[in-house]
Amino acid sequence: TEVRMPLTYGTGPLGEALGAMSLGATPRAAPASSAAVLAAGAVGAKMLSMETGFRSHTCGDLRLADVESTVSLCGWVQQSRDMNHFAFVDLRDRYGITQCVFHNEATEEATALYEGAKKLGREWVVQIIGKVVERSNKNKQRATGEIEVIVTEMNVLNESLTPPFLIQDETDAGELKRMEYRYLDIRRAPLQQALLLRNRITRVVRDHLSSRGFVEIETPVLIKSTPEGARDFVVPSRMNPGQFYALPQSPQTFKQLLMVGGMDRYFQIVKCFRDEELRADRQPEFTQIDCEMSFVKQDDVMNTFEAMVRNLFENEVGHSFPPMQRMPWSQAMDEYGIDKPDLRFDMRLHEITAQVKGKDFKLFDEAEYVCALACPEAGGWASKKVKDLEKTVMSDVIGASGLVWAKVKSLKAGAVDIDCSAKKFFDADALQGWVDACGASEGDLICCFWGPRLKTQTAAGKFRHWMGQELGLRDKGYCALWVVDFPLLEFDDEENRYVAMHHPFTSCKPEDIHLMETDPGKVRANAYDMVINGVEVGGGSIRIHDKDMQSKVFALLGFTPEAAKEQFGFLLGAFEYGAPPHGGLAFGLDRMCTLIGGGLSIRDYIAFPKNNQGRDVMINAPSAITSAQQEELSIAINIKSAAS
Repeated sequence: TEVRMPLTYGTGPLGEALGAMSLGATPRAAPASSAAVLAAGAVGAKMLSMETGFRSHTCGDLRLADVESTVSLCGWVQQSRDMNHFAFVDLRDRYGITQCVFHNEATEEATALYEGAKKLGREWVVQIIGKVVERSNKNKQRATGEIEVIVTEMNVLNESLTPPFLIQDETDAGELKRMEYRYLDIRRAPLQQALLLRNRITRVVRDHLSSRGFVEIETPVLIKSTPEGARDFVVPSRMNPGQFYALPQSPQTFKQLLMVGGMDRYFQIVKCFRDEELRADRQPEFTQIDCEMSFVKQDDVMNTFEAMVRNLFENEVGHSFPPMQRMPWSQAMDEYGIDKPDLRFDMRLHEITAQVKGKDFKLFDEAEYVCALACPEAGGWASKKVKDLEKTVMSDVIGASGLVWAKVKSLKAGAVDIDCSAKKFFDADALQGWVDACGASEGDLICCFWGPRLKTQTAAGKFRHWMGQELGLRDKGYCALWVVDFPLLEFDDEENRYVAMHHPFTSCKPEDIHLMETDPGKVRANAYDMVINGVEVGGGSIRIHDKDMQSKVFALLGFTPEAAKEQFGFLLGAFEYGAPPHGGLAFGLDRMCTLIGGGLSIRDYIAFPKNNQGRDVMINAPSAITSAQQEELSIAINIKSAAS
């Protein structure tokens, strides 16, 4: 499958190297000049550092300045077109696409090359050698569109089956098929650009933190299982029959122990694992930018990592964040109904509980809390669209009890017109009160929610984000803030006990310590989350570094002293040997990449992701293990039926 013809080489390192190459059966070696270039320190020279034994340039390298040069390129056949007198082959690699021309001339060698080009299929891997010329019909959509390569030699390095989908930006396959053939999907430019973005982000993070005294330290992957938080992935131990490791949900306790060990500043770009229900922004295994610092207070940590995020966005998207707002959790819930508000648009929640009671409208009269928000320019929606909105509000997407709406048709003096789904109970003056409370304008749609305060706020907050997306208010720009002063604990009705809102190692506000025994639900955490565009990109806290305080928190969470010692005795013991005040946080790398890259799913920024059922359909994992493996691990499989 190899087609060659003799070449006349030019002068200079490239010509000399090509001229010295054998015309034997093996693919031609590329010029050996890049080593000299690198040795001279010219790493930034035009793609010369990409030179290898197979190629002199990449498929995205050549420009008009390279005209008359003899070059060697390697890559995949994007497409091949036979024009009778000549054939065009678009050769693609990670760096771009170059058009290669095979002339059907009246020579044996040219005819052989032309016939060889006609046989090329999509995704065949080839090496070509030829001369760079200026294109007469230039392609302004392509970086190499001003030149083409007249091929004088071709080597087929590997053939390919016909791919199951088109390897191009706009492909013809769904996500499931693309995940099954992920190694082919990665050849497409959008996936490659996503992975390159991820690489750039991790490099910026490493450079930024290393320059500020942080040390990158690895922590164990096989650790002890703990009952708090999400489900663990567990790993049976062959050497310790009947016992199991867990894969870490985060390196939390280890990074605290590194502070006890005196490392002062730690970071790690680390894999974490959680066995939880999946969605577009969750994977069973994900990557954190994990950090910890000693002798710090909350402002120290927040200022350090606000600078890092500002650096990331300036480098990647050219956006400069102003100093980030610090919003108490209570304000976020009262005004936005969510602890990760998107501040690129307004649509705030407004409590109208007092003004809607006493109108014989049972839903509002019996509710603990009623709130309303004005959706801009949605008052003109047709009846069917509003009915569909009511269904969405009561679905799992929002989870509200229902929706009461008011269309603000006119606010002109003497011609006020406000329609309402509960107009039987609320007169014009009452509805004007809703308009005033929400700051609504003509053409707005006022939406009201009712029920228990926190549950209703949460539903209204989900609705606000959903409606913002529907109205096109969440498409552009960036807005970042810190949400602070979270509750330390939240009450779990099912378990009838308090659980940690973040994790059990979070310290409380010093001024709230006295409430821990009398009113633990009102204790505020020394915790902070960074939110960008309604996405929690990172969060952390100042940790407990005192054994007695940690034991007190464990007791509030329902741990007996024996259980606390069994689960966390190593940490409590470490605190008896001079633990420094410390704190930190972790950023979700996958989410950060998705946000900066403008993607819809974190799967697009992970090389080999799992699907929504937690399966890797490319390698068919998870899978069963043999009976011999089960016996060796001292385990037996007992699959529960759906009914049980």
